[in-house]
Amino acid sequence: MKKMYIHKSILILSILFSLSLVAQEKLLQKADKEYDKLSYIDARKIYIDVVNKGYTSQDIYQKIGDSYYFNAQLADASVWYEKLCNEYNESLDPEYLFRYSQTLKNLRNYDKADKVMVAFDKATGKSESRVKLFKKERNYLELIELQSGKFDIVNLPINSSRSDFGPSFYKDDQIMFASSRSNGGSRIVHEWNEAPFLDLYRTFREGKQSIAVEGIEELKGNINTKLHESSTVTTKDGKTMYFTRNNYTNKRRKADANGTTKLKLYKASLVNNKWTDIKELPFNSDEYSVAHPALSVNEKKLYFASDMPGSKGMSDLFVVDITGKDSYSEPKNLGSKINTEGRETFPFISKSGKLYFASDGHIGLGGLDVFISEPNETKRGFSDPFNVGKPINSSDDDFTFIIDEATKIGFFTSNRYGGVGDDDIYSFVQTEDLISSCNQYLSGIVTDAETRALLPNAKVVLFDANMDKIASTTADSDAKYSLPIDCDRKYVIRASKEAYEFTEVNFASTEAFEFKHNQPIQLRKGTAQLGVVTAKVGDDLAKLLQLNPIYFDFDKSFIRPDAEIELQKVISVMKEYPEMNIDVRSHTDSRAPFDYNMRLSTRRNKSTIKYIIDKGGISPARLTGRGYGETNLTNNCADGVECSEAQHQLNRRSEFIILKQ
Repeated sequence: MKKMYIHKSILILSILFSLSLVAQEKLLQKADKEYDKLSYIDARKIYIDVVNKGYTSQDIYQKIGDSYYFNAQLADASVWYEKLCNEYNESLDPEYLFRYSQTLKNLRNYDKADKVMVAFDKATGKSESRVKLFKKERNYLELIELQSGKFDIVNLPINSSRSDFGPSFYKDDQIMFASSRSNGGSRIVHEWNEAPFLDLYRTFREGKQSIAVEGIEELKGNINTKLHESSTVTTKDGKTMYFTRNNYTNKRRKADANGTTKLKLYKASLVNNKWTDIKELPFNSDEYSVAHPALSVNEKKLYFASDMPGSKGMSDLFVVDITGKDSYSEPKNLGSKINTEGRETFPFISKSGKLYFASDGHIGLGGLDVFISEPNETKRGFSDPFNVGKPINSSDDDFTFIIDEATKIGFFTSNRYGGVGDDDIYSFVQTEDLISSCNQYLSGIVTDAETRALLPNAKVVLFDANMDKIASTTADSDAKYSLPIDCDRKYVIRASKEAYEFTEVNFASTEAFEFKHNQPIQLRKGTAQLGVVTAKVGDDLAKLLQLNPIYFDFDKSFIRPDAEIELQKVISVMKEYPEMNIDVRSHTDSRAPFDYNMRLSTRRNKSTIKYIIDKGGISPARLTGRGYGETNLTNNCADGVECSEAQHQLNRRSEFIILKQ
């Protein structure tokens, strides 16, 4: 999927890229390519590379599996959990049996999932709540069909092999949309997928009653640039358009403090059948994204998605009042009924004032789903949203839903299996009215499992029994969380916080309406999952890659097998980034004479560097290093200070400091 929605990395399409225009474009492309190549390390990729070389361990399988599992890539997680369960069954933490079972459910392999849950039951040796729910009822699919079957959908013939998405109504006989299709000319391509950048197009209908479209025309004027444009909305008279573009104003690309180019909203006017007079909206910022516009029925309010300060999640829906020709009120967050800690994006306001939007934080079937929220006249807001069901929604991403309520005809985008390209636009006819489901609320407090200390700002995510993410939130300053749930359903609640392990709890709601449930959650100290990390000169690869301590036998300096696995990770990074130079720094604790520790750390440092050179084929010119003995302690555990073994362990470390990228 290559669309422009706001993600936890903030944007799926964060931007890479006039002397001569062609020359400068090439220069920008080259510079951005070098920046991306040298600024990020994919720790998971490094771990997988080490496994492919034959260096395996229980720890590696766990970390790789978790890195997929906790990012909702359950099919990939299942592969690594299977290896883990097969090869390390005797020493396995039972929690991994549970996670493996959840991934199998997501793959619809229910028989095997049930068998793994039986093994989980035996391994825990106690009456575990998740086991009780599993034994009580194994049919976790019934209620998912509640809203389904109320739309007939058709994949449109205008779709290309690239990404086509973001339909919007224009007049009575046209649909505007974004596409990365190639027009046959010379265009810059997006470096991630070598596809052209998105531009805006229009296609034609025979009238409001038609779900068919025919013909494609690129929008005229200076609306399309060398960067991305997408997601439009136009006024009823067809003369004003609001649209999304990368941060590119007056032919100048701008970025935030970290070098990332965000999304902004722009306004264009139709002059002599060309879109021109492009103006950036005043509430944009170089430091966050503002995107995906929608107009209220009276065209006095503009809705959009953003991750600006005050957002509850990875992207929230906001609204501004249009107070003049080019003046707007301060953005207002639509609140916790609409916004979650997940992604809320691509809003659309129907003629009756209903809000349709895409979200992966509310109760869904997988990926982004389309939701509807009705206007609440008494509170001047919107009702609790609910899922529009299948076939609009699927286990993949479904978004940019628009509908003409008079004709019941509309359009939406999906990257589901069976499409023509990365994202396809579908038309539909609504055949039945939607119904809302009963509402309940789940709340509780997140605490430290050992100290019982409150853990404010912990992330709490709700999954259905099939491990499809349906809602998320952040615990408040009092460590309290609250999530809306459906009646008579089974859930998995996952809580996490920096420096703590993920914790999962099973929960089942009742049949009662408007019933509140309490579910406290406890977290234990632990390490974070693998992921893409920013790397710069001066950083320590041991921390970036979450290396386990590199142990040596007592008074020895040869490389043990468990240390080999960690050093192979360093080798993999240095091969991935051939310009990178590393300074290897070896440290001891203080529990031996000073001179002895210095000699010992020097011997171990030489052994470490020699291993990287001999086993990895790394040039000696790329490695420096020395032993520091006990001269750089990380705490106060110096000679004569009484410290625990764990405190001393913090000082017995190897550092791999980046000197050059």
